[in-house]
Amino acid sequence: MRRGVFAAVILVALVVPAAASAHATLKEVHPGEQDRVDAPPSEVTLRFDQSVEAPPNAIVVLAPDGRTLSGPVSQSRRGTVVRVPVHGAVGGQAYTVRWRVVSADGHPVSGAVPFRLTVAGPGSAVPAAAMTASPAGTGSMPWWPWITGGAGLLGTGVAVARRLARADA
Repeated sequence: MRRGVFAAVILVALVVPAAASAHATLKEVHPGEQDRVDAPPSEVTLRFDQSVEAPPNAIVVLAPDGRTLSGPVSQSRRGTVVRVPVHGAVGGQAYTVRWRVVSADGHPVSGAVPFRLTVAGPGSAVPAAAMTASPAGTGSMPWWPWITGGAGLLGTGVAVARRLARADA
């Protein structure tokens, strides 16, 4: 009877860390963190270790005054590379690339990468309000991992309870 409980505890201990480590990881960004670039970048590129889901506003390039200088994102066929065009960067200023994507396991992953443009660039900025609206449902975690995990734990609990009941009988 105690072996069943011990086996259930070991199973949960092995499964939980494996699920937590399945999040996508940012492997490369261009321009990189704290880079000093001599020419205005035409786009910002993020490369992940696994496929991610990127909504149209997954990457936003922000000027020091809060203006958004980027457009909608595009994604590679495999989903590991996400790009966004950049317009209106001005030299001598620091910019921030804010990103938020969803891993294949359903968990959101986000971050910010600063870089500095040392030479002026052409173009005009897109108003921040045009790029900050989030499509419905992209700001929250999906419900299916919670349902699946809950069902798995419930099934394990029922199996352990049955085994304990048989051992007592």
